[in-house]
Amino acid sequence: MNNDRSWRLVDGLRRLLRALPYRWSVKTGALLGRVLWFASRGKVDEAERRCVRALQVGVTEARRIVRASYANLGRSVAEFISMDGRKAGRFVEFRGEEYLKEALARGRGVVLISAHLGNWELGAAAVAAKGYPMNAIGTDQRDDRITDLIIQSRAGSGVTTVGKGFDLKAAIRCLKKGEALAILIDQDVRDKGVIIPFLGLPASTPYGPVKMAARLKSTLLPVFMIRRGSSVYHDLHFLPSPWEKGYPEEDESMEEAMTRLNDEISRFIRRYPGQWMWLYPRWASVEKAGNVSGD
Repeated sequence: MNNDRSWRLVDGLRRLLRALPYRWSVKTGALLGRVLWFASRGKVDEAERRCVRALQVGVTEARRIVRASYANLGRSVAEFISMDGRKAGRFVEFRGEEYLKEALARGRGVVLISAHLGNWELGAAAVAAKGYPMNAIGTDQRDDRITDLIIQSRAGSGVTTVGKGFDLKAAIRCLKKGEALAILIDQDVRDKGVIIPFLGLPASTPYGPVKMAARLKSTLLPVFMIRRGSSVYHDLHFLPSPWEKGYPEEDESMEEAMTRLNDEISRFIRRYPGQWMWLYPRWASVEKAGNVSGD
């Protein structure tokens, strides 16, 4: 599908979902997610194989998990399109907010480490809705119009997008101002990451955000947005930093530091497997290199 057709499809869905009452929009999103699951057998089969290998479950269970993942993605897209500060505050309950408050009080900025779990975009909007200075790393799409739509939707909820990719200088600026910056690290960065376990399987993991936080003495906090069943309600879980000072010691390797964070992400994915984005080829570069064994 070329960019113009993709944009017309996205724009049409956006108009449809925004025209519906919020709950009906989210239900429609779930339906569209299931339709995509049904129509994407090749990608679904790949996602199921990842699930089987990572979670050590049978094919039937993997199919259920991946189907739920597609439905959750559809709900999340609908919520993102329809979201604003008022809705985020109404449908999200904070857990462990004291860790965020304590980290921000240090005045050196906070790096919120998360994953493509639950509805990560709505989580950022909920933080902004509570009055916290919230930034998120940009997300480049193949079509600049879709990228701009994401940036505009975030801005409408009080979330500032830091660049259209990982803009290091812009990220440093917002942390030096003592603000929060959200970064998703469950991404395959190929030869630019460290190879460490993710759900028990070796995966290339970005370490730049953690290295940056250590340099600036910013606090690293794992945070996860979890949907309550198939509803429109969510819990935003803030966890304590894995480090007493909030960031790694100078003598700790990036492999050790990133393993701490990957372990937290893996723990939440195992608890809520149907809310992680299994369609993403998380282990692709390591598999291509032939290094596919776990610990």
